[in-house]
Amino acid sequence: EYPALSKSYGDGEFSLEVEPGTIYESEVLGVVGPNGIGKSTLAKLFTGALEPDDGDLDFRLDISYKPQYIEIDQPMRVDAFLSSITDQFGSSYWETEIAQPLQLQRIMEQNLTDLSGGERQRVAIAACLSEDADLYLLDEPSAHLDVEQRVQATTAIRRYAENHDATVMVIDHDIYMIDLLADRLMVFDGEPAVHGHATQPQEMRAGMNDFLGDLDITFRRDERTGRPRINKPDSQLDREQKREGEYYYSG
Repeated sequence: EYPALSKSYGDGEFSLEVEPGTIYESEVLGVVGPNGIGKSTLAKLFTGALEPDDGDLDFRLDISYKPQYIEIDQPMRVDAFLSSITDQFGSSYWETEIAQPLQLQRIMEQNLTDLSGGERQRVAIAACLSEDADLYLLDEPSAHLDVEQRVQATTAIRRYAENHDATVMVIDHDIYMIDLLADRLMVFDGEPAVHGHATQPQEMRAGMNDFLGDLDITFRRDERTGRPRINKPDSQLDREQKREGEYYYSG
C-alpha cells in the first residue's frame, strides 16, 4: 500500500498529486497517460530517486528499475554486463526466459556503447528482469523497439511475472503492450508539463475507458491480428462506442 503523495518541482514548475492505492503481489500494473504528465516522476518516487513533498514511502521492498532514458556509457561487453547482474546468466532457464524472447544472442559480444537504441532497450529490460527483486518497474520498455520486438518484449515480461509470482509496474504509451501485459491500470490525467494527477489502480476496462475517454478516441480489435486499433473519428463504430461509454472494445 502507498499513501497519497505529492511532488512539486518548484513555483511555476510541474507538480504531481497521487491518490493512495494498493499494488498486489503477483500482478502486472499498467501505468498510462499523456507525455509530460508525471508517470516517470511516480517511478522515481517509488524507487527513492525523488523524495515526495507530502506522503511517506517506506516500502521495505527490493525494486528493480528500468528508467525511461537509458544511459549506458561503460565500454563493456553485453555478456559481461549481464553476467555481472545475475548468476543465472547462461543457464538454460535464463536463456529461455530472457535471452531468447529479447533476441540477445546476436549482440552478446558487442560493447554496450556500440548498441543501437533498440538493442540498448532490450539489454536494459533483460538487466531489470535479471535482478532479484520484489517489484519490477519498467518505464517505457517499448521505446525504440519495432512491432515484433515489442511483442517479444511483452512476452518476456509477462512470462517472467507469471513464472516468478513477480509484481511488475509497466509505464508505456503502447496500448497494445499494456493490453497484453496489465491486470489492472493506473491512469494519469491533468495538464502536461503543468500538473499531473494519478488515480488509484483500477480494473482494466474501467481504466481504459477513463484513459481513452480523456483522449476522446475509441478502440476496436483488429479481427485478423486481435490487436487494438483506433477507430476512425466520427465513424459509425466510433459514435456507437461513445454513445455506450465503451471507448475500449474488448469483445
